[in-house]
Amino acid sequence: MSAGPLIIIGGHEDREDDCIILKEIVKHTNRHTGRLLLMTVATQLPDAVAKDYLPLFQQLGIREIDVLDIRTREDAKDPDNVGLLERASTVFFTGGDQLRITSQVGDSPIYQTLMKLHERGSLIVGTSAGAAAMSETMIVAGESDASPTTLGPEMAPGLNLMKGVVIDSHFAERGRLGRLLGAVALNPRNIGIGIDEDTAIWVEEDTVFRVLGSGAVYVVDGSTVSYSNLSEKVRDGTLSVMDVKLHMLAEGDRFDLRERCPSPKQVAKESDTNEQKP
Repeated sequence: MSAGPLIIIGGHEDREDDCIILKEIVKHTNRHTGRLLLMTVATQLPDAVAKDYLPLFQQLGIREIDVLDIRTREDAKDPDNVGLLERASTVFFTGGDQLRITSQVGDSPIYQTLMKLHERGSLIVGTSAGAAAMSETMIVAGESDASPTTLGPEMAPGLNLMKGVVIDSHFAERGRLGRLLGAVALNPRNIGIGIDEDTAIWVEEDTVFRVLGSGAVYVVDGSTVSYSNLSEKVRDGTLSVMDVKLHMLAEGDRFDLRERCPSPKQVAKESDTNEQKP
């Protein structure tokens, strides 16, 4: 059986108007058991974050919603917490600090249960820090809106729910293209994915994603890189990297991660539309 889908959000998803991304989460959840688990491990303000999301998801039609707040490694081993996670059909990681997610949850009974849920087909969602933590390798620190240096951004192992990529959130809003280029230059095997606010990627079977929401998704493909100065003995100099591919995708566009190939949204031709009119 294929692994379950992922919805990875660039942060600040719309919660007042169309709520396109959140409605997709609700629709998918209610097609299964209707149980959503809000994971507030990333934030230092778990009560406030839960207070924001609980009434919103209830208003959008979630049948059952629980909150699981992991503060310590012992919490991540608690059988009651594991049982709460096991009952979820959708798990939603909120924003905060992605290192809190991996340091408290990594290789714990909670993490092992999360991976089993994913393998069984459950939907896993992450926004902001929750998005950054989804990948095999994650960015944890680095200058925004500045040219990257040869030191590169600070990286750490992520949750490994999505392999072969590195993800950055709040992308256009915080000027993070340079930071993502630096992360890809460190290892061009990884595809860089930058996600704007109120924008998400819906990942299906680890091979293809499509774009949801009002902003853009940027894909940095380092497979064609011909040169970078990262291995040279120039400490903290400006990064030089050449022959990088960059794609900018809008709502409905898709990207094949295996083939490293984008495809545009399928729009009905005007002639086809006219033919369907009575």
